[in-house]
Amino acid sequence: MAGNVVELTDATFDDTVTGSDVPVLVDFWAPWCGPCKMIAPVIDELADEYAGKAKVCKVNTDEHREAAVEYAINAIPTIILFNNGQVAKKWVGMTTKKDITAEIDELI
Repeated sequence: MAGNVVELTDATFDDTVTGSDVPVLVDFWAPWCGPCKMIAPVIDELADEYAGKAKVCKVNTDEHREAAVEYAINAIPTIILFNNGQVAKKWVGMTTKKDITAEIDELI
């Protein structure tokens, strides 16, 4: 994980995401997922670029299934942008940094 990426667990998910006063981007991924590996550098860049303005987090769906079940993660990578604890945007599969930043910028 990059320095600004927060690794979430089932135990920390709710407090980190729903209790946040800034937008939260969550990447649901798994170590065996090729597209997840491809988008990982983008997630790291976003974490660095939005430090202090938004939280960027990752959930390993192999190790922490509760949040994945709660948010109906059927394919990975799935990236969800939360605002005030609610889903603001959801991307399933690959997406671009430009698309993600446009959505985050609207919320900050």
